[in-house]
Order: sequence, then C-alpha cells, then structure tokens
Amino acid sequence: MELVYKGKTKDVYKLDGGNVLLKFKDDVTGEDGVFDPGANTVGLTIEGAGQAGLRMTKFFFEKLTEKGIPTHYVDADIDAVTMTVRSATVFGKGLEVICRYRAVGSFLRRYGAYCEEGQPLDAFVEVTIKDDDRLDPPINKDALAQLGILTDEEFGTLEALTKQISGVVKEELAAKGLELYDIKLEFGRDSETGSIMLIDEISGGNMRVYKDGVYSAPMDLEKIVVA
Repeated sequence: MELVYKGKTKDVYKLDGGNVLLKFKDDVTGEDGVFDPGANTVGLTIEGAGQAGLRMTKFFFEKLTEKGIPTHYVDADIDAVTMTVRSATVFGKGLEVICRYRAVGSFLRRYGAYCEEGQPLDAFVEVTIKDDDRLDPPINKDALAQLGILTDEEFGTLEALTKQISGVVKEELAAKGLELYDIKLEFGRDSETGSIMLIDEISGGNMRVYKDGVYSAPMDLEKIVVA
C-alpha cells in the first residue's frame, strides 16, 4: 500500500484498483488533554478510540447506505481498524460542515452575547475551511462560490445532505435515549463520477452527544450505540 497522507486521527493509503484504505488511530482532537470534536489539534490518545470510532462509523455508514444516501464507504475491518472507501477529491483544501442542534462549542464562543449555552438550534448548518494555521475559519456560500471552492448549486446539495445525514444520526441516537447537540461532517466528489458524497467518518470523535443533560464521551457513546 502507498501512504498518501498522515492525518490527526487517521492515515490514508492508496489501494490497487482505485479504492483507498483509512487506518484509524487512537488519537482524538482536543486541547490540554480534553476532547473537543471542533479542535484542530490532537489533544490526547485514548486506547481503543480508533476501533470504537470505526465501529460507530461502520454502523452509521451502513444505515445511510440502506437509505440510499451517497457515501464513500465500501467495507470495514474492525480487527485491523481499517475502512476501505471510494476515492474522492475534496473541495478546495478541505471543508468541514457542522450541523448544530444546540448552542455549544465554537458557536457559543462566537455568539454567546445572543444565546445561552445549550439553547436549541434548528439544524443550523455551518461550513468551515480546514486550515490549522487560521483556526478553521467559517465561510459562507457567497465566499465559497467567489473563491471557486463550491458552486451555489453544490452548496445547496451539501446543505441538504448535511441535514439529511444529521437527521438520521439524531434519530438513531434518540432511539438509545441520547441527544445529538452537534455533528461535524466532511464531503467530497466521487473521483469517478464527480457526484458529492459523504466522506471521512461518523463517530463519537466528531459529534457532541448528551444523555439526560450529561455529556457522553466518545468511548462511552460507542458502547451505547453499537451494543
């Protein structure tokens, strides 16, 4: 296998035949030893986090596939902590799309003068540029179009898919007595067809989830969801 990219939480390898292999790590994002799905640095290492993240990702990607929602998922090997996916190209140098159901995290830090912590939000979709040096700045539809990163039509597709996917995750978690506060997703273009699809992962490492008002850590979340 050819190593293509060493990421914060996953390494990416090119496979013969055009597919890609993702190797999940035990590193999670955060600051000062505290997990934060919105952070752009590795904050800590949790033994078993990679396998837990892969289990949840497999669970949710297969749910999305059943519903006909386009993703890059092909299959997963839990023991090897790897996932085979379709090759994709990212928008620009990479975008993150956040769907927010409650005011927490960076949303609260920016707009705290106008809202209270935990205030309900109506599936608010926010796009940020993946840029560690500039702390992943938010960007709107007009700027994305003018910078040639995403057309208005593609933005509409991205927003609709984000709400649809987040809604599926929210419903699955609610069935387990859990509440989704926010979730971070990534999208790309299928390298063969050019169509937009969900890429990366869906795990406790890229969402905030609470049970009866108490935060559920990624490892605890995986045990509840994939029981």
